[in-house]
Amino acid sequence: MPPTLASLVHHSALKLTVRAGEDGLDVPVRWAHVSELADPVPYMEGGELLLITALKLDAEDPEVMRRYVKRLADAGVVGLGFAVGVNYDDVPEALVEAARQEGLPLLEVPRRTPFLAISKAVSAAIAADQYRAVTAGFAAQRELTRQALTDGPEGLLAALASQVDGWAALYDASGAVVAAAPEWAGRRAARLTADVQRLRERPAPASSVVGGAATAEHPESADRVELHSLGTSRRPRSALAVGTAAALGTAERYAVHSAIALLTLTTERSRSLHEAEQRIDAAVLRMLLAGEPDHARTVAGDLYGGLLDAPFRMVVAEAASASAARTHAGPHARGPATRPRPSAAALAAADTDGDPLGALAEVVESAAARSGESVLVVPEGERLVVLATDGGAAVAACVEYASALETAHPEPMPGGDEEGLVVGLSAPSGPIAASAAYKQAEQALSVARRRGRVCVEHEHLAAGSVLPLLADDAVRAFADGLLRALRDHDATGRGDLVASLRAWLSRHGQWDAAAADLGVHRHTLRYRMRRVEEILGRSLDDPDVRMELWLALKATSSD
Repeated sequence: MPPTLASLVHHSALKLTVRAGEDGLDVPVRWAHVSELADPVPYMEGGELLLITALKLDAEDPEVMRRYVKRLADAGVVGLGFAVGVNYDDVPEALVEAARQEGLPLLEVPRRTPFLAISKAVSAAIAADQYRAVTAGFAAQRELTRQALTDGPEGLLAALASQVDGWAALYDASGAVVAAAPEWAGRRAARLTADVQRLRERPAPASSVVGGAATAEHPESADRVELHSLGTSRRPRSALAVGTAAALGTAERYAVHSAIALLTLTTERSRSLHEAEQRIDAAVLRMLLAGEPDHARTVAGDLYGGLLDAPFRMVVAEAASASAARTHAGPHARGPATRPRPSAAALAAADTDGDPLGALAEVVESAAARSGESVLVVPEGERLVVLATDGGAAVAACVEYASALETAHPEPMPGGDEEGLVVGLSAPSGPIAASAAYKQAEQALSVARRRGRVCVEHEHLAAGSVLPLLADDAVRAFADGLLRALRDHDATGRGDLVASLRAWLSRHGQWDAAAADLGVHRHTLRYRMRRVEEILGRSLDDPDVRMELWLALKATSSD
């Protein structure tokens, strides 16, 4: 620890005597400074032991000493050393009384002790304390490295918590707690999710200090917490929290910096390794889509655990701007959908920072890492392909994230939103049917694009209606062209052929029921249907003709 006034008093070579302020001797001394100025305060920083001979002071004037000592105490000076036998044979009583009133330690310095000796003693003690801190820091670094190599991030956090006499926690990209030490610290760390998310909004490397107030339920909240972003990219991949009862010392600071470096190496894989893994991911995906699951398993080895043996879901995602470029259809109203209510963390993660595919990959990978799942993530140009365990955390995180995006942006943006996302999710499948799952995900993606939705699951398509798929300009143009002749006929007032056709088709060609709906005789309805055939040049006995006419009527039903 740094030198204190008490350690200087006990220094056998200095022979210092305490004349006032005995209760303040345990205060650390930052430096020993000599000044004979009548007002040295402008040149003080606080924490100094001021050494004087009262060369320019009337040390016997009680009022002068009272003002002098008060200014020193208010400036943070921790002690006053007065040399006797130079200008005064003894410490003036006025100075002693003023020091007592302010509680400022006053040390009598004998004539045979030069101020230089006191300065050297303070300097040597500070240097020794710094050397101890550096040595302890290196020892902590070795221990943290050993724990990181043997027990991973969990072991490193436990060692760090022990080094700082506090607690430590690791967060993923979404602000969720990945690991914490000691065990109770997980509850404290979870209450800092919002602070971690705010930290991620700042360019890396970033850090902040937050403090909490103790409550009856959470007495551990009365601590000082440092938050540090981890990673080298502009958007941090994770964060470290370190909680202590007081500000960190030099040795503890070394330990925290070492932990930041080690966790960055652990969580932020090297670019070359990451690119190599991406190439393996892409190769495995190509083999699966080519119908070669056995070769895919051979190449993957143990990289994906049991992912290729269990039912999985295929996800195909595009940025909304890319999806808009793939279709000439304008924005359509969203179809009804039942989706999970997004959590606060998912809503916060919905800030894509201009890279929606990268943000989705981050969310999926973080969820998989937290649950111990394997996941395959492959960027394909303007697309992102994900293969994840059916019913697992990664799929759930993907759906929740898409729901959060849809909640944050309830209306589709004309021409595509650069920060938006369109996601298609296949039905559960296996390695043999990977190609079919990919096609399902593409189909769901296409439907999501046309409906103006963020995410559509292939399983839900059959449960819905085909009618929303008709909301397309090309379909409407076909429908208008097919029915134009009938509408032109009706416009002349020569019969209601369109309404009669709709009634007849809705009644599956049952003459009596359709005529009753229209309020006409069945012979009148038969005549109208013959006129429809004559005008269109098509036979209503043809099921394909009936289907096309019915879809045309449904596509233009809002007109």
